[in-house]
Amino acid sequence: MKLTRDDDGTFPGLDKAPFDVDAFLARPLVARLATEGPRVRPVWFLWADHAFWVLTGPWARLEERLERAPVFELVVDSCDLATGTVHQVIARGHGRVVDFDTDRGRRKLTRYLGEREELWDARFSLRDDPSARGTRWALLEPDTLWIADLSFRPPREARTDRP
Repeated sequence: MKLTRDDDGTFPGLDKAPFDVDAFLARPLVARLATEGPRVRPVWFLWADHAFWVLTGPWARLEERLERAPVFELVVDSCDLATGTVHQVIARGHGRVVDFDTDRGRRKLTRYLGEREELWDARFSLRDDPSARGTRWALLEPDTLWIADLSFRPPREARTDRP
């Protein structure tokens, strides 16, 4: 199923996808992000406002890559061999770097690190001003989404529902 972003920034037909895309992208999965050529990196992301939000800063080259060539492709997928559930979302579009905001940062990091901020690795601290450390957002706005349910029925010996 291929969806194209409408003029209002939404994806008409998203509600007709073979699985709940918003719920899938709300899970703490790792995406693979490709920019300018064959460069692929694993990233944590937040799906909000029909866009992917990825942290970047002086520790990464994402900002300079998006400035040079803003085109990206991002893949989020999951595969459960025991149940045979295989879901995939592929996004293609354009990205840019925008200022960091703590509320969005907290929503993203809580998904991956849990609710108790005091237990987070110091690199992810939101107690001070993360933007003072150079933390920014890569805002990745898809022009198209490819959504696929590639699920299968696993062999009986691999299934978790067998008697």
